[in-house]
Amino acid sequence: MRFLKIHSFKEYSIFFWLILITVLGISISTIYKSNKVEQTKKINSSFDNIYFKKTIKEITNNLNPRFTYFEYLSKSGDNYQNIIDKLNINKKEKKEILAHILDEKSLKILRVNQKFLFKIDNLSKIKVVEFKIETDKKNEILFTLKNDNKKFNSKKIKKNFKKDLVYKETMISTSLYNDAINIGISPNIIIEFARLYGFQIDFQRDIWKEDSFQIIYEEFRNDENKIVDTGEIIFANLNLQDKDYQLYKHEYEKNKIDYFDENGKSVKKTLMKTPINGARLSSSFGKRKHPILGYTKMHTGTDFAAPTGTPIMASGDGKIIKAGWCGGGGNCVKIRHNSTYQTVYAHMSKFGRGIKKGAKVQQGQIIGYVGSTGLSTGPHLHYEVIENGKKINSQKLKLPSGKILKGEGRKKFEVSKIKIDVLKSNLISKLN
Repeated sequence: MRFLKIHSFKEYSIFFWLILITVLGISISTIYKSNKVEQTKKINSSFDNIYFKKTIKEITNNLNPRFTYFEYLSKSGDNYQNIIDKLNINKKEKKEILAHILDEKSLKILRVNQKFLFKIDNLSKIKVVEFKIETDKKNEILFTLKNDNKKFNSKKIKKNFKKDLVYKETMISTSLYNDAINIGISPNIIIEFARLYGFQIDFQRDIWKEDSFQIIYEEFRNDENKIVDTGEIIFANLNLQDKDYQLYKHEYEKNKIDYFDENGKSVKKTLMKTPINGARLSSSFGKRKHPILGYTKMHTGTDFAAPTGTPIMASGDGKIIKAGWCGGGGNCVKIRHNSTYQTVYAHMSKFGRGIKKGAKVQQGQIIGYVGSTGLSTGPHLHYEVIENGKKINSQKLKLPSGKILKGEGRKKFEVSKIKIDVLKSNLISKLN
């Protein structure tokens, strides 16, 4: 019996230890698993932090736009090279862009206030993917990178402007220029008006106080209804001492346009009578006592007194044979118009854009500005006309009239003239 009890106790002991070992094993396993899960969480957490930071960085980088734009307005003294040098791109790319610009005929001359816009790809090796350059107020050229990332396609684009026909009239009380400015006419239109009438009207002697003028011309407006440019004169009338001098724009042949009076006679002649507007005749052609040298000598030109900076126009088409210092004449320009006529313009304050020896000029083009350089007592233009090598009086020069329309050409002009007269009546009625 005792033996059985002892044996039973041993069995219980063994059973107890088995249970204890099992419990300990389960506990250790549980703790291990718990630690492993905790470690895994920590590891995963650290990876999450790395991924999170990476994701945040990518999002932050992507907040910067892929494309940025560089806009530039050309200034005096600029050239295409120094404008392109402002771009943060490599030399090879700059060279390619410059070559494409110089290939465009309409971009041969860089003007002041010409707009440039470059589109730059921040994620590409080729940075400039598109750029456009304004050729004038109404047109621009768009350059787009081809698929080969080497060359650009160019396309001329006409801006979306609204063209208006404007009618203005006023009485002349001070000067044609000032009175035109006072009623809102653009200086470009006034200069063209003076050029057209410069063949037959002497603005220094023929215009009197209370004379008047009428004009119809083109204006271009943008989407904000702001005037961005002016176009051509359609009609003009200068009323001098109750006599009308009317001019009509007319296409007498395909793509050939001129201005004709009411009788179908072109107003254009070889030379304009006066190459300056808003001036007064201050010294005529002939012998006079020189205001600086003090002795009597032949005055071989005509002087027009005008404020410094007043534009001076080429009195006819031609080629510049001198543009520089002429001693007593100061800054001067000499133009050869044909085998017969040459003209000289002296005492300029400065030359017009592009005016240099060898350059070709058109009638009415600004070649310089009134000044008082050289032997001069005040701002004025000294103007000379040379006929077959001899200096003559420009104010007595008689030049042949321009084209006279006849036959079918005259009939077409009469139809064109009627249309313009109707247009004028309609524009006047809108003002009332």
